[in-house]
Amino acid sequence: MAFDVSRLYGSVRGYVVSDISDARAALQPLMLRYSFDAVERDGQLEFRMRSGKGAVPLTRERVALSRDLDGAIEQIRAPEAEMDGRVRLRFIQADGDFDVYAEEAVMANEQIHAVSSSEIPIALTRTEGRQTAERWLAEARVAREAIRFALPPSCLSMGAGDVITLAGDQNEGNALYRIDRVEQGALQLVEAVRIQPDVYKSAELTDEVLRPRAFVPPAPVFPLFLDLPLIRGDETPHAPHIAVTAQPWPGTVAVYQSPGAGDFRLLDVITARSVVGVTQSVLSAAVCGRYDNGPGLRVKLMSGSLSSVEQAALLSGANLAAIGDGTPGNWEVFQFGSANIVEKDTYDLSHRLRGQLGTDATMPGVWPSGSWFVLLNGFPSQIDLSRNLRGVAQTWRIGAARRPVDDPSYVEEVIAFDGNGLRPYAPVHLSRHALSDGAMHVSWTRRTRRDGDSWDAPDVPLGEETERYAFRIIKGGVTLRELAVTAPEYSYSVADQIADGLTLPFSIEVAQISASFGEGSKAVLDIGL
Repeated sequence: MAFDVSRLYGSVRGYVVSDISDARAALQPLMLRYSFDAVERDGQLEFRMRSGKGAVPLTRERVALSRDLDGAIEQIRAPEAEMDGRVRLRFIQADGDFDVYAEEAVMANEQIHAVSSSEIPIALTRTEGRQTAERWLAEARVAREAIRFALPPSCLSMGAGDVITLAGDQNEGNALYRIDRVEQGALQLVEAVRIQPDVYKSAELTDEVLRPRAFVPPAPVFPLFLDLPLIRGDETPHAPHIAVTAQPWPGTVAVYQSPGAGDFRLLDVITARSVVGVTQSVLSAAVCGRYDNGPGLRVKLMSGSLSSVEQAALLSGANLAAIGDGTPGNWEVFQFGSANIVEKDTYDLSHRLRGQLGTDATMPGVWPSGSWFVLLNGFPSQIDLSRNLRGVAQTWRIGAARRPVDDPSYVEEVIAFDGNGLRPYAPVHLSRHALSDGAMHVSWTRRTRRDGDSWDAPDVPLGEETERYAFRIIKGGVTLRELAVTAPEYSYSVADQIADGLTLPFSIEVAQISASFGEGSKAVLDIGL
């Protein structure tokens, strides 16, 4: 279709069309902002600014009579209760940081509290947004008055967008109306709304001079992957957690995953940074299940803060943290009751509970100074990793979400995860005693990684499909006997000891077997050392 835009004027600073739709839907925000109409005339689409000029006099003698109308010209006035007392407009601020702003216009001495809110994907200055809101409100107040009338076929030249004035009508005076709708039939049924030309003149306002914030290039973020045991019990057992921090924090961080060097898939968007730090003192091994009241563990945080908790909160799971060397699978989970600040961002953590959630089996003799500390307070978040990718190396890229995945600021790592949420805990109370016939009886107590906190049940849930254990007799690094047993005990006969050539010293190792994970953490009993 032919079109004519010669009557349009104005400057469009920026406009977003985010959805595929028809032309009118795409033009509607522009028509509302810049106050113009699109009308068809003789097969051509004409765009006209609303100005109230060029009104066509319309006398009652030219008006046709229609049974659909109450009189020659039907007067309509919207009730006061249906009117909005204020208009709120949301838009994109131009010439700055392109944030979303809102401007509001309110009628003076207005008692009506109804608010009309609109949002347009157009870049405006704040002054332009205020002018638009004021015009919308004024135009809506004037347009509450409307008329309906009929025109004969001889007036087919009049149509939508035309401005008329009811000439010779003392009641109307010089009132102007804009034709908004025409129904074609034997007669033209016309609907027109009241207008005032002054409404289309923008108020004289001074634009504020914007000073865009200095550009801050995206800095690399610091990610730590944690292949942790189940914490609450309802997590995805095979999926790792990721802790991310950065200075400055970019707002949101994207985590991308790929099986190779390309075709990255967005896996997660992290909205808050984790509390991450570095230890400045050593942490020696301690007994699990008892309070570790040794020297305070000094931690300097890269972000966040720490606080002390009461003993009741501590025993309910508060102040859970992980300490490790930064590799995904080597973390000890522990808790601390006291966090005493010693200098800026630096704390001494004491009154600790060590080796929580089965990590006593992986606790080293000492965590050296320079180990990583992560507070497990809901962040880090768990990654949605497919179960079939457990143990399969994947390429990960982590960086500011507002930057593309190939941006140089992204950190790339190639890592595979064992899925330690599936790993059975090491058995406890591993012991042996001699039987009357000289045989050696070995027994132990299993633990569970799920639903094991109840004191009412006679035993903790099995947590696995079947009960199986890997049992080994080891001497000098050589396995003398290895077998799978289905009960938490084993009798080592004298004949088997002679056949194995067993002599002191030796070690006994026991690990629960999971159908999903394989052998879990092992318990070790040294004999004769």
